[in-house]
Amino acid sequence: MNEIDAVRLNFSPESLIALDVILALVLYGVALDIRLADFKGVASAPRGTVIGIVAHSILLPAVAWALTMVLDPSPSIALGMILVASCPSGNISNFLVNYARGNTALSVTIAAFSMSGSIFFTPFNLAFWGGLNPATRPILQAVALSPWEVLGTVVVLLGVPTVLGIWTAHRWPGFAARVRRPFRWLSIAFFAAFVVGALVANWDFFLRYTHRVVAFVFLLNAFALATGYYTARLAGLPEADRRAVSLEVGIQNSGFGLALVFNFFGGLGGMAVVAAWWGIWHLIAGITVSTWWRRRPPVAAGAMA
Repeated sequence: MNEIDAVRLNFSPESLIALDVILALVLYGVALDIRLADFKGVASAPRGTVIGIVAHSILLPAVAWALTMVLDPSPSIALGMILVASCPSGNISNFLVNYARGNTALSVTIAAFSMSGSIFFTPFNLAFWGGLNPATRPILQAVALSPWEVLGTVVVLLGVPTVLGIWTAHRWPGFAARVRRPFRWLSIAFFAAFVVGALVANWDFFLRYTHRVVAFVFLLNAFALATGYYTARLAGLPEADRRAVSLEVGIQNSGFGLALVFNFFGGLGGMAVVAAWWGIWHLIAGITVSTWWRRRPPVAAGAMA
């Protein structure tokens, strides 16, 4: 076992409760942007939605597992990679798709299905792919990880806030329209403040170990973006759809991953650093890629070769 696999972050039970509450508020704010009509978007773009969900919830965790087998990082880092790949889409994926001149409507539909589908896919992928890697399997066995227990936590942390947010937007659309933007930014500000506090409390640890995960996170994120884009390309989707699928697959909710790390793995070093660094890196990569695409308007479907 490597040193990073034995490290536990300085995190009190009260801090864990605070993290869970803040994350629930963030997800509620995100769900205020989801309408029931977004789920019906699959009727107008069934192929794009299916490709997006397959790439995000099935192919990406498999790609993460394959990378851990080839690169052979420390077990806790490897499990962190699989965990991040099993999380729902990130909070700003829709904004990045819009900025990149992608199909924003498709992005919103994929994100809606990603958030709701993660109630099943996150515990399944974590248990399945983590169990297939001989290095990460002992960690799952050591914590006696039950997919059903993870499912219950996912339902509470992700499912309940999402349903409440969608219901609020449906029942009181005027109220949701007024509060969604300030609520989202306020909740994200609280989350950012919490993360800064956690970094300060564990600063020496992050300085010592962050460099150990930089290359792995970079490669996983690059493969995530590529998996989304080229899966959509192979399926014959137009350029705007490819950009939407790519960013939905490449932008993952690492905050949710951190909550699972502390709820089930006691702040296990490698997993926590991967999730924390992913939260920083995927924003850098997402903004860079979307800026590149923004300067290159997508070719219309009829004009594609």
